[in-house]
Amino acid sequence: MNAVSGRVLLPGGWVEGRLEFEEDRIARFLPERAPGRYVVPGFIDLHVHGGAGGDAMAGEAAARTAARFHAAHGTTRMLLATVTAPEEDLAQALAGIHAVMESPGEDEARVMGVHLEGPFISPDKLGAQPPYARDPDPEEMRRLMAHASIQVLTLAPERPGALDFIRFLRAHGVRPQIGHTVTTAAEAKAALEAGAKSFTHLYNAMSALHHRDPGAVGAAFAYATWAEVIADGLHVDPVAVRAAMRAVPNLYVVTDAVAAAGMPEGAYRLGRYTVHKRENGVFLEDGTLAGSALTMDRALRNLVDWGLDLAEAVRRVSTLPARYMGWPDLGVLREGAQADVVVLDPSLQVVEVWSGGKRVFARA
Repeated sequence: MNAVSGRVLLPGGWVEGRLEFEEDRIARFLPERAPGRYVVPGFIDLHVHGGAGGDAMAGEAAARTAARFHAAHGTTRMLLATVTAPEEDLAQALAGIHAVMESPGEDEARVMGVHLEGPFISPDKLGAQPPYARDPDPEEMRRLMAHASIQVLTLAPERPGALDFIRFLRAHGVRPQIGHTVTTAAEAKAALEAGAKSFTHLYNAMSALHHRDPGAVGAAFAYATWAEVIADGLHVDPVAVRAAMRAVPNLYVVTDAVAAAGMPEGAYRLGRYTVHKRENGVFLEDGTLAGSALTMDRALRNLVDWGLDLAEAVRRVSTLPARYMGWPDLGVLREGAQADVVVLDPSLQVVEVWSGGKRVFARA
């Protein structure tokens, strides 16, 4: 029987002891004196494009590279994200992601599906998305869904046919999210009422909040239950992150990491674009932010540095993403739950990572 020991974050709070696994499940917790480490649920990243040089748009090998890299930073479950691209590029990327889902490697985070970021977005809010935006098309969506399990889709609700498309997505088990959009607050509210569930990288690539023109951000603050945010300190100022936490009850953290994450400064791929890593950021040639170099363990430490206590920070990177996706046995440490566990040292550096009861990373 495998086990880890430390200060364990149980549903009722921190308790010192040992967590034991049987196969892929948590079997029991035994209170006892334990080393000064933290034991927390595995991190869940619902928006990640790549890492360690691997871009999810490039096929199976690159997707595996990204899954392996993020596992070493505490991510046990993830949705690999695509970018706006011609349909044939998306089909190739989805086939590669599907292969990783069907046969996960022993040292990889488990890929639970796809976050299709675009192509049904605004050409006026591309951000770092390549210029292949188009109107919602249920028939194209049917073809894409045949290649892999698409769990989340980012779209602009002002595009023609978007509200009917949101209803179509919900009927097919896909969570629509509002993003890369010039939407008005009224259009965003209508999208939420039609079944949109969340906002993609809140604040970024969307109509901003103005007190006489509240836009997508204002709609999120007024009406949303869920939204994702990139907690790297570059995409969103920490004060704005804390403001969003007060307004959106279930604000959860994503990395939006690209192939440049974990790599030295230089040029990397993002779909058909070349992006450039400089210091801790990733940019297009014109200086536009192009995804991030963030990892979930770094995001956790950022949240703590910004004033959250550790249990609340863990909730934002583990528990809330699991609840958003409807995964009741993830994001929590309790008997019978999936044995997805991260062990952290006192400085919140990753020591061990377990996914489904198997150790996928251990610090030398």
